[in-house]
Amino acid sequence: MRKGRTVKITNVYEGVVPISSSIRNAWIDFSSMDCSIVAIESDVIRDGKPVVGYGFNSNGRYSAGEILRRRILPRLTDADPGSLLDEQGGLDPARAWDLMMRNEKPGGHGERSVAVGVVDMALFDLASKIEGKPLYRYLSERHGDGQPDDSVFVYAAGGYYAPGKTLTDLQDEMRGFLDLGYDVVKMKIGGADLAEDLRRIEAVIDVLDGDGSRLAVDVNGRFDLTTALEYGRAIAPYGLFWYEEIGDPLDYHLNATVSEHYAGAIATGENLFSLQDARNLIRYGGMRPDRDTIQVDPALSYGLTEYLRIQDMLRQHGWSSRRCVPHGGHQFSLHIAAALKLGGNESYPGEFQPTGGFADDAVVERSRVGLTDIPGIGFEGKAAFYKVLRDLHG
Repeated sequence: MRKGRTVKITNVYEGVVPISSSIRNAWIDFSSMDCSIVAIESDVIRDGKPVVGYGFNSNGRYSAGEILRRRILPRLTDADPGSLLDEQGGLDPARAWDLMMRNEKPGGHGERSVAVGVVDMALFDLASKIEGKPLYRYLSERHGDGQPDDSVFVYAAGGYYAPGKTLTDLQDEMRGFLDLGYDVVKMKIGGADLAEDLRRIEAVIDVLDGDGSRLAVDVNGRFDLTTALEYGRAIAPYGLFWYEEIGDPLDYHLNATVSEHYAGAIATGENLFSLQDARNLIRYGGMRPDRDTIQVDPALSYGLTEYLRIQDMLRQHGWSSRRCVPHGGHQFSLHIAAALKLGGNESYPGEFQPTGGFADDAVVERSRVGLTDIPGIGFEGKAAFYKVLRDLHG
């Protein structure tokens, strides 16, 4: 951006895109799943067109349009333009975050955090585009060490329950992930009885040449303590990659108790939407920084602005950023993982389109993927989703 040039937001557009599917996990099906999308237009002109930032919310939470329209977006558009800028006149997502959260009581995070996260993503996309840099480089210069990772570990998430899906179908799905370049895969459990889930796990391990350490399992918060411990005892011999979101996300005692009895790795945090919730997980959830993984999703948890605070908190409690692997399976978290040197990122090779997945030309090799040099998050390199975004603002 030219020195002395200040940025103004000229228009904001909000909409909804369906990401529905016939699949289900242990708690919900995705037959009516959708997500919010936002386009924030600036007065900066490139190639004869305004520079626009885009945002959306990750899968697993429905669109938050009512909160966006009634509270979050009006605070942004009604603000004094100068209040959104840093000392150099550049767009500052953190200052915008403070304005969006004005007059909000503490607690009650849930869907409010989703709405703020959608706009926060769009603001970071816009700010890095104005600077002419891909988001991971922009972030690394401001919040990292200036030397971002040039590739990110990714695992393929799938293995959902679906009508008529057989063990052979499940194995074929996992073989497809391996063919795409993934070494580590994840499947759902808890939506069937223990005996059936063990058959499903063993079927996938067979595809992985008997190596259970390449398979993660995800309960999606379904188990009570008795069931969690029963499953833990049953799966321990497999030496799995991790045992994920075992009980209710706010039942820290359950998680801590399981960690006392299950020696393998545990992963959780995708349904924690604030610094305070994440800190309580670290304080009371029994998470072990030598083996466990924090999965907070920046797109759902008040955006990157809040996620940076969560990273600061983790460092203060002795956690490495490498123990963080965000939920979501999309380009935004991929940039964050590279910039902040996280442990990796989720990937959805076959679900939650058009928002899920990476750039159309992304190549996964040995479970690692590089990043695009397109300014911003790079939605322009994901044709189907970019068309939806362009249609939003004409």
